[in-house]
Amino acid sequence: MSDVTRRTILASTAGVAASGLIKPASAQDQPPALFGRADGDTVTLPPLHAASEGGETLANPQPPGKRLGVAIVGIGHLTLEQIMPAFAEAKNVRCTALVSGHRPKALAIAAQYGVPDTSVYDYASFDAIKDNPDVHIVYIVLPNAMHAEFTQRAAAAGKHVLCEKPMAATVAQAEQMVKACRDAGRKLMIAYRLQYNGTHRALVELVRSKAHGELRMIEAVNSQNDAAIGQWRQIKAMAGGGSLPDVGLYCLNAFRYITGEEPIEVTGHITQPKDDPRFREVEDLATFTLRFPSGVLGVGSSGYSGYNSRRLRAMATDGWVGLDPAFAYNNLAMHIGHKAGKADVREQRVFEPKNQFAVEMDHFAEAIRADREPHTPGEEGLQDQRILAAIYEAAASGMPVKLPAVTKLDAFRGPIGL
Repeated sequence: MSDVTRRTILASTAGVAASGLIKPASAQDQPPALFGRADGDTVTLPPLHAASEGGETLANPQPPGKRLGVAIVGIGHLTLEQIMPAFAEAKNVRCTALVSGHRPKALAIAAQYGVPDTSVYDYASFDAIKDNPDVHIVYIVLPNAMHAEFTQRAAAAGKHVLCEKPMAATVAQAEQMVKACRDAGRKLMIAYRLQYNGTHRALVELVRSKAHGELRMIEAVNSQNDAAIGQWRQIKAMAGGGSLPDVGLYCLNAFRYITGEEPIEVTGHITQPKDDPRFREVEDLATFTLRFPSGVLGVGSSGYSGYNSRRLRAMATDGWVGLDPAFAYNNLAMHIGHKAGKADVREQRVFEPKNQFAVEMDHFAEAIRADREPHTPGEEGLQDQRILAAIYEAAASGMPVKLPAVTKLDAFRGPIGL
């Protein structure tokens, strides 16, 4: 059997061309239907498949010099495992600076991603970032109690701020962050990655369009088994709490963006095992309910001591829509249950995977360029901080806690713009 390779094909094609049987076409002669076309920085290609197969989407990222520069503050697991690799799939941003309390580690990562040594800062020298014209956005990936300080310093340096969730360790800190960015005329976005995820957006659309009737209840679980004592998340002064603000936040935030409503009452219960050193200061399990003005009930739970479970289900009068896993970084899966005649139907829908961190960073860059509010501004994070505080209050008192009524839908969110 002959060895057919790209090289032999190209060689034979070149031979045919040399014989005059194929005449190379000039760039002006190339038919767009065959070769595609370029309009500035944007390239389009003819479709490979019929419309029934779905459309192909080209990445068309901006050239590096046109992307907004991002300084990453904090180089831990989330940064190294998720955020730094996400820049390879981002279209509108690039990493231009790193901030870390451990310079050798920062320099190693800088070398891996082409960040110049002169754009590597420590926490003490962070304010010098104001003189770096290649930094437009500061992405804060630090322990929760440090978010407020570095948001305020970034805003004072004239930089826009993208901050990991939970927004802060306390309501007061979150309020300081909103004020600092407002006073400085800088934008603040909280990194609620799943609000920009296509699978979650599809679930919201199904629920709000009443595709399966009136929504009645949402259930969500987000739990994981944390490593032995020693993490900052187990220190209350740094984290603000245990599983509730860390992974339980995904559940309560989902209840809010699925319904578009704000809760008027919450309940809460927490456990803090005395024989487990991981929970000397913070809770392990948390269960909570959010009651909404429409009558919808959100029932959530979180934990730090059980094998990971990350599921969500919105139950309506004529069917349900669920995600399992719902809160992971990838491989999200949608399942739908409803009746079709006398049959019980179970559907599965799979959506095009996109890097959640690349999508959220690109959204923020677009909001900055268009001078519009991001979809998840500081006010969105502040509202969650207030709800978390109310759940802790309910857990301490054993009684429901009422919250101020908010009548406007999506009251704390900006345009989605996706």
